Amino acid sequence: MSLWAIIPVKPLKNAKSRLSPVLLPDQRFELAQAMLRHVLSVTTAIQQIAGVLVISRDTKALAIARELGAKTLQEGALSNLNPALMRATMVVKSWRADAVLVLPADLPFINAEDIGGLIQLALDRSIVIAPDKARDGTNALLVRPPGAIEFEYGGGSFERHVLLAKAAGLQAFTYESDRLALDIDLPADLETYQRILASGRYGHLPSFPLACSAG
Repeated sequence: MSLWAIIPVKPLKNAKSRLSPVLLPDQRFELAQAMLRHVLSVTTAIQQIAGVLVISRDTKALAIARELGAKTLQEGALSNLNPALMRATMVVKSWRADAVLVLPADLPFINAEDIGGLIQLALDRSIVIAPDKARDGTNALLVRPPGAIEFEYGGGSFERHVLLAKAAGLQAFTYESDRLALDIDLPADLETYQRILASGRYGHLPSFPLACSAG
């Protein structure tokens, strides 16, 4: 299997606006940048991944991606997530990818074990999906072959992706992972993030204990 990872990245300075009650703009930028670097460091180091493509309109995010060995694709100013992901899929398909793995840039605790688990479940015509903690959104989506389903990110995407796969004749597998389920969107997510950081295993990620305690 020739698997490419696709990572869409929102403009880093505008990221994590729902954390504004507990984090200052510079802190939100620092967190978004650190999580992007972590996701890139994990994915670019995995042998089963042929390459990583970052798609963004943010020149800073694209520069970080190139620094860490990823390919980049510039989004247009009016681009929307789902068509942008399909465009990126067609690009890597032209590079002979036969599977794509879409990952958000805000998974601070993703690791090689998670990626390996997703890959292990993938069959010739299938999707493997990791839901968020509410089992509403999609926090990882492996599609084989590329373009076999449309992307339907947004509220309720987990169920929509499963239904689209079944309608296309693909098998749908769910991969359960507490690490993949935790994306950092809300103050409560940041509190969980802080508790995990307290274990001392993630010293490369920024800590915001005072901001968390204020929330």
